[in-house]
Amino acid sequence: MSLEGLVRLLGAALQEAGIPFMLTGSVAAGYRGASRATMDVDAVIDPSPAQLHTFVQRVLDAGLYVSDDAARVALTTRGMFNVIDPDSGWKADLIVRKDRSFSEEEFARRESVDFLGITLSVATLEDVVLSKLEWATLGASSRQLEDVRALLRINHGAVVLLGDALCTAAVGPQPAQPAASALPAPQHLQKRGAVTLEFGLTDTRHLQQLT
Repeated sequence: MSLEGLVRLLGAALQEAGIPFMLTGSVAAGYRGASRATMDVDAVIDPSPAQLHTFVQRVLDAGLYVSDDAARVALTTRGMFNVIDPDSGWKADLIVRKDRSFSEEEFARRESVDFLGITLSVATLEDVVLSKLEWATLGASSRQLEDVRALLRINHGAVVLLGDALCTAAVGPQPAQPAASALPAPQHLQKRGAVTLEFGLTDTRHLQQLT
């Protein structure tokens, strides 16, 4: 199974189970234009216990690996569990939405888009950037900052810090630079107009590294 196939299968299974979800991480960054050859599938989900059980059964019926116990623990602790394609080795991280105001607002801002031939919910550009900055702050891979640089560059981003906790990303109409990717290039990037995105930050150390 290809990465594209895994994303489509998971999207369909989540929709069939009635689970609200949002693609984030490198796949969402790829949709926003920052593609790279190695990508992971990350999705934030907000299921009920019955919906989660239905989803697990759909995934198992499709021949993928998932632990029902791990999924139930993740729902209880608002943690994470994995879905793995044993043939290709592709892995998806399913993250139960955190119980905090920002995560609720981020989830509410998700956008329904046509991607990979189906309708999927994807994190907004500013929320992809914020999520990657948060992971970088927590000591995650340097690829998080590399992805942020790519997103701001491809979206013609100029970061300006205002005071201690506000930055503005200016998104312009210039086309994205081609990059190797595990997913097809999204056509919507060729039609983007000028947009200004503003979002609050509590830690600007990583933004200062990008300028």
